[in-house]
Formats: sequence, C-alpha cells, structure tokens
Amino acid sequence: MIKKLVALSVLLIFTAQLPGQTRTQGPQGQWQGTLEAGERKLRLALTLSRNPDGTYSGTLDSLDQGATIAIEVVKVDGDSVHLELTSISARFVGKLNADGSELTGQFTQGDTLPLTFRRSSPATPTASPTAAPAASPQTPTPPQRPIDVPVDVEIPTAPVIFRGGGKTHLVYELHVTNFSRSSAVFTRLEVLTPDKTSLASYAGDELAGRVVRPGVATTTTEEKLKVGPGLRVVTHMWLTFDSAAAAPKSIQHRLSFKVGDYPEELSVTSAQANVTTPSLVISPPLRGSEWLAGNGPANTSGHRRALIPVGGGAHIAQRFAIDFLQLNPDGRSFSGDQKDNKSYRCYGSEALAVADGVVVATKDGIPENIPGATSRAVPITLETVGGNHIILDLGNGKFAFYAHLQPGSLRVKVGDKVRRGQVLGLVGNSGNSTEPHLHFHISNANSPLASEGLPYAFTSFEVQGKGWGWKPTTPAAATEKRQNEMPLELEVVRFPEK
Repeated sequence: MIKKLVALSVLLIFTAQLPGQTRTQGPQGQWQGTLEAGERKLRLALTLSRNPDGTYSGTLDSLDQGATIAIEVVKVDGDSVHLELTSISARFVGKLNADGSELTGQFTQGDTLPLTFRRSSPATPTASPTAAPAASPQTPTPPQRPIDVPVDVEIPTAPVIFRGGGKTHLVYELHVTNFSRSSAVFTRLEVLTPDKTSLASYAGDELAGRVVRPGVATTTTEEKLKVGPGLRVVTHMWLTFDSAAAAPKSIQHRLSFKVGDYPEELSVTSAQANVTTPSLVISPPLRGSEWLAGNGPANTSGHRRALIPVGGGAHIAQRFAIDFLQLNPDGRSFSGDQKDNKSYRCYGSEALAVADGVVVATKDGIPENIPGATSRAVPITLETVGGNHIILDLGNGKFAFYAHLQPGSLRVKVGDKVRRGQVLGLVGNSGNSTEPHLHFHISNANSPLASEGLPYAFTSFEVQGKGWGWKPTTPAAATEKRQNEMPLELEVVRFPEK
C-alpha cells in the first residue's frame, strides 16, 4: 500500500566509468520521472549533490503534492544507485543505462512500482580513450502543466454598492495568494455575472493600476503583476453602473496566470460572491459651503487603499472616508500665515452628529500640529493616529468616526446619547493630520482602524464644483443637487445650514 507518492525531477551524477563507455562527471545532471500507481500519475523530481568528502546527499520533490522529502541514504556504486527515504519508509534502486540518459529501477513504499528517470538536460561527458562517441544531447523535457492554477482567491469584505456622482458604484477587493513554488504572472481579470456575462475585463497596465503588492516595492507593470512564491496581490475593484438596477446581485471572477515556465496561460473561476446594498442614510457632519471632499471615495484614493494590519487582521476602515476641508474664494484652504491653524477656514467649525446614537469612544488632550506635511505634535500610534476623536454607535453594527478635533473642544463623553445635528466638537488639526480638517467615516466596529469601512448616503447636499484650487465664479455657477448619495473624491459641496 503506497502511503505517499511523490513526483521527482532528478539530478544525478555518477563517477564510475565502464570500459569503453562515456560517463558523466560525478552525479551532476537533471532527471525527471513519473510514478504510475493505477490511474494516478505523479511527477517526481530528485536532486542529488556530491559533498566534499565524496558522499552524496539529496532531496525528493513531489511536484503534484507540493512535498519535499530528504533522502537520508544515497549510495552510488558503478552504474547502480540506491536511495533511502526513511521518513516515508520508501526506497529507490536503479541502474544507469549505457549512454547515461536513463535511470531505470523500482520505487518501493509498501508496494513496488517501476520507475524510470530520464535526463532533462545534457551533462558534460568524460570519455576514456576507448570510449564510444558521446551520445547526442537529449531534447529538454517540456515544462509540465500544473494540475490547476495554484492560487487562493478571497474577497475578505463583501462587495457593496453605493450612490455617488449620479451613478451606482460596486466596490470590493480581491486578495490573491500564490501557493506554488514558482512565480505566477497575473495576466487577466474578468468580472462575470453568474450566467458568465462579462461585466469588465482588465489586463496589462489597466490591471496593474488596480493592483497593490503588500510589503513589496513595485514601479512597473511587470513587477506589480508578477506574484512570487507564497506572496499576495490585492486588487482594488470599482465598477460603475448608470443605475442601481444595472448593478449585479452577485458576481464571479475569472483570473488568468502564467505559472513558472509553463508557456500557456491558465485560468480559474472563483466562487460566487453576493453583492450587498446598505441602507444607511445620515445627515452631513458639517454645515455650510465650499467643503472639499479630500481623499474622498475613488478607486485611487489614499483612504480607499489604506489596507492596514491591526489586531491580527488587515482592514480598510477608511474605504469610504472623506477629509473635509473648506476652500476660500481664492481656491486655497487658508488665508494669512500658512503655519497657523487659525488661518484655515474650516478651523473651529462644528462637527455634528449624523444620526441619533451613543458615544462609545472619545480621545482628548492631544496637542495640535503645526500645519505641514511632516509636522506632528506627538508620535503617531494606534492611540494618537485619529487625534482627538469621537466614535458614535449608530446601531445595527455601524459606527461613525470623527477625527482630528481640537483639544478641549469635545462636548460629549462615553455613554452619552446624542441626537441628529447635535454639536460634538470643533474641527482641528490633531493626530495624523497635515492641516485643519474633519476626517469622517462609517465602519462596522468600535475602532478607528480595526474595522471595515462601509458606504453611507447623505440626505441631501449640492455639488458646487470639483478639485483643489476650485474657485467660485461670478455669477455663481449652477449647483447640482444630490440626495441619498456620497460626495466623490475632490467634489466641492454645500451642506444645509440647518
């Protein structure tokens, strides 16, 4: 009874030379074999090395089972080879043929099966004076096809739709991990409906633009799409539809790769994932006009791609976060001294409860930063990253996070029940902040970062324009009214005064 079958690609070198024959120099060379047990076929790889003292050592690899097994005993006697794999109670005994191109013998592990290894690359022969002409180099064995695409595909947070810019957007991430010992090049990604209708297809630069390699520095498309053994790629998905009715209720994905040196593209279709439709409608967290939605919802936003490991898991709490700052008529967010927080238009604005809720977390007493890209009043940690902040429990597993408030401005404490529109604190510049602004997001847990960001919709607002440096015109351009939507990245919006 065979307990464990392994597929071996063998590297063997023999020192013995028979009279009148050509022999390879030592046990260097490459071999491949296939062990057949009934209908099952296993590709095998064996590697032997000669040690300085003349002994041999080696390993046995099962390419189909992903196993590497040490060979405890290697004996080479003339053209005979004897291998002992005591960890799996197996052995191989074989003989090299006259021209050194094959090693034929038997593999024993309970049962005894025939096994032949063939040289997959030529070795340099050493001929005796009476040796026959060297054999022609063997044709390299073509790379064998992997039994399947060796990737694990996961959607850690359910795909979700929201309204913004008058359209419906479907947002989620694909985590793809390479489980093989060869690199896998990500060549194509298709989004499909359950009936296999294609919703979108990405390849090349278009695919690379959606990809992030955690922990791996990349600059080129080739680097982004080549996933090394055991590594992961995160693909940020963002599909846009004209209406909610046009968005799918569930989706699948067809992922294509080139694995190792196998020349053909291989594809795998992932399991079906259901699309969720949240119904959280809230009031705006601020009043007034010329609010710029910095780092707002977009597939390339810094918030949207902030995949941060906290508490043993990687989360995107800021998936739909917005940094609200206020523009002046000249298109800048400040007037006067750029290093003075009081010069910024939004400084001291009232942060409002977006719905009835309960205060479940607060932080106060963190000093404010001097405005600037690198100026921080305190070291940034999990405790200080949000600066002075408030978290409201809105019920049904939804939490509102208000960050970077002025120290001493908080008007609520943990346990307080608040009403929609109630003043919670004042906009400031504390924590991980470059200038006065309100960071706002909704997530699924009472944690600024160890949670998953959820979409939401403001009851109403008006879009005045878009972009850093936007300036109001005279006469004022017509605004675009929105209801039950989110502002998108860099939209300039007006919220109701009451």
